[in-house]
Amino acid sequence: MGERVFNFSAGPAVLPEPVLQEAREALWNIDGSGIGILEHSHRGKVFDRVIDEAVADCRALAGIPDSYRVLFLQGGASTQFFQVPANLLADGATADYLNTGAWSQKAIAEAKRYGKVHVAASSEDDNFCFIPGPGEARYSKRPAYVHFTSNNTIFGTQFRAEPDCPASSFLVCDASSDIYSRPIDVTRYGLIYAGAQKNLGPSGTTLVLIREDLLEKPARDLPTMLRYSTHAENDSRYNTPPAFGIYLMGRVFKWILANGGLEGMEARNEAKAKAIYDVLDASSFYQTTARDDSRSLMNICFRGPNEDIEKKFIKDAAGAGFDGLKGHRSVGGMRASIYNAFPPEGCDAFAQFLRDFEAKNG
Repeated sequence: MGERVFNFSAGPAVLPEPVLQEAREALWNIDGSGIGILEHSHRGKVFDRVIDEAVADCRALAGIPDSYRVLFLQGGASTQFFQVPANLLADGATADYLNTGAWSQKAIAEAKRYGKVHVAASSEDDNFCFIPGPGEARYSKRPAYVHFTSNNTIFGTQFRAEPDCPASSFLVCDASSDIYSRPIDVTRYGLIYAGAQKNLGPSGTTLVLIREDLLEKPARDLPTMLRYSTHAENDSRYNTPPAFGIYLMGRVFKWILANGGLEGMEARNEAKAKAIYDVLDASSFYQTTARDDSRSLMNICFRGPNEDIEKKFIKDAAGAGFDGLKGHRSVGGMRASIYNAFPPEGCDAFAQFLRDFEAKNG
C-alpha cells in the first residue's frame, strides 16, 4: 500500500487518520456485531448508539443548549440555500444577506425564489478579497433573518466574529468550511448549517443546528422532506439517513474532543496557518489574495509571479507529496486548504517547500 500524501484539497478534504483506521474496521464489523456499519439497519440498536453518541458529542463540543435540535440531513449546503428560505422566509418578507463570495451568491439566488432579499453588505466590488467590518452592514427594517457565510473557500476570507444582527432578527450561517474549527456561541444563531466534507466527515451529510421555536410553523406549505420539523420529530430518521456519514461524523467529534475540543482546534489551526502565512508574507515572489484582516485559517489563497510559474508550482508540489493545491477554477492561483484534520507537520513541510521553490525559481 502506498504512502499517504499531504492532502490540501478544499473538499472532500482530509480526515483524521485515527478516524479512518476506526472506519476501516467498522466497515467490516462494527462493535463486534458481525455486521459492517454500511449494512446495519438505521433503526437497529447498533445505529441507535451511533447517532445518539454523535448528537451528544456534537452538543458537548459547542455547549449546544436543549433549546436547539441537532439534525443530520442530506443534499449538502446547496440544499440549505433553498431549504432555509423555504422554511423561514414568508411571502412578501425580506431576508438580509451578506455577500462575501460565490456561495453567498448562490444562497441569495435561491432565497429570491421565496421572498425579498436585501444585500446588507458586499465585498464583490473588490473581488471578494475582504470581509465587511462591524458596522458596515445596512440592514432592512425588519429582516426575517440575517444570513452570512462564515468562511469563503474560493477567495480565502473568513469572518473573525459574528456580524451584527438587528434585535428583531436572528443569524443564519453557512459554516460549511469552518464549522467546529474554533469556539462558537450557538445561542447567537437561529440556524447553522454545514456540509460535512471540510471539517466534520464525508460528503453527502449535512449538519443543521436549529433553534426549536423555528420548527413550529414553516413559512409556507412544504413537501414533507423539506420541513425541518419533519427531521426534528423523527430524530433525523424520517427516511434512511446517510448512516455511514453520521458514523464518521461521530468519530470526528470524538477526535476533536480528544484533541482539546474547539479551543484546541483553534490553537492548532492558528499555528498551522501562521507557518504558511509567515513564509508568504516574507516573500516578494508570492502574493496572498485576501486582505490581511480577513484572511482565512482554513483556505490560504495565493498567486505566483505568472501563470506559467503557478503551473510549475502545482506540478512540482504534487511531485513532492503535496496534493490539491490548484486554486478554484474561477480565480486561479494556488490554494492550501488546511482544515482541522490537516496535520501540523504538513504545514511545516509545505512552508519549507515554498521557500525552496522560490529559491529555485525566483
